[in-house]
Amino acid sequence: MATTAMLSPRTLLLSPALRYILPARCLSTSVSSDQKDGWFNKLMVRKIEPTKESHSRMLSDKEVIFELQTHNLKPGAGKNYLKNYEEYVKGVKEMGAANSLNMELQGSWTVTVGDQDQCVHLWKYAGGYHAIDSANHLISNDTDLSKLIQERNQHLRQRTNQFLLPFSFWPLVTPREGNNIYEIRSYFLKPGTMIEWGNNWSRAIHFRQANNEAFGGFFSQVGRLYNVHHIWCYRSLADRKENRESAWRKPGWDQVVAYTVPLIEEYYSRYSSLQGRKESREDAWRHPGWDEVVAYTVPLIKEMHARILVPNYFSPAQ
Repeated sequence: MATTAMLSPRTLLLSPALRYILPARCLSTSVSSDQKDGWFNKLMVRKIEPTKESHSRMLSDKEVIFELQTHNLKPGAGKNYLKNYEEYVKGVKEMGAANSLNMELQGSWTVTVGDQDQCVHLWKYAGGYHAIDSANHLISNDTDLSKLIQERNQHLRQRTNQFLLPFSFWPLVTPREGNNIYEIRSYFLKPGTMIEWGNNWSRAIHFRQANNEAFGGFFSQVGRLYNVHHIWCYRSLADRKENRESAWRKPGWDQVVAYTVPLIEEYYSRYSSLQGRKESREDAWRHPGWDEVVAYTVPLIKEMHARILVPNYFSPAQ
C-alpha cells in the first residue's frame, strides 16, 4: 500500500509488469554496478549529445560517394534485363576511359532471399558530388547509354536509388574472387542516433573481421535518410551462420547489440547465395567484445531488413 501511494497517476496506468519494476526504481537510493549492466538498463537509449559538426563529416569522407540502385524486375524479364545492364556497364567504362568519368561499378547482385525479381547495383564516385554531376551530364548526353536506359526501364516494375557515404571505420570496398554469397542488412535508425550507431559499430567491426566477411558499410546522404547498409560477403549460408554465432562468443558483442537495437526503426536483410554465411556469423560470437557491440547497437534500430544476393556474371564482386 505504501508503495502504491508513491506512484503517479500516469504510472498506475501502466501494465502490471511495469508497475512492478518502477516502484523498485523509485524507492532505490543507489544502484549497484550489476543493476547498471542489467538487461533493462541496456534497452534504454543513451542521451545523444549535440555536436557542432554534421554526422556525415564526423563519420565519413565526402570525397567518395556510393550510389545504391535497387531495380524491381517484371517476372520473366531477368535475362534480358541483365544483358542490357551488362551493356550499360561496358558503355560507362568506355566513357570513363575517354572522358575521365570517375564512376565505377563495385558490385551487381540478384536477390535470392528477400525481395524476389530484384537486382541491386553499387556504384562508386571518386570526387564527391562533382563526379556525380559530371557523370549525369555525360550519360544523359550519350545517345547509346540513354537508349540502354530507356530499354532497361521496360523491364522494371519499380526502381529506387540512394547516395551513400562509407563509414570511415569499415574496410575499403574491394573486389572479391570465388563463388560467394552476399548479404545486405539495411537498418532504418531513429533520427539523431547515427553518431551513437557509428561509435558502437567502430568497435563492432573488429569482431566481424576474422573471416574477412565485411564488404562495405554505408549510411544514406540523399534518398531515404537515417538508413544504414551493411554488406557482408560469405562463402555460403552455413559460413554466414558460423561467423554470426561466433560474434556472440566474444566479450563486448552483447553490449553493442543491446545499445543499438533500440535505435532501429526498421531493419531489412537481403541475400544473394547461402551456405558459408552460417560459419562466418557464428565465429563472430566467439570473439571477446562482440556481445557488447550487439548490446549497445540494438537499441538504436528503428527498422531492419536483410537480403541474400548472388553476384551477377559481370559484377566486379564475385
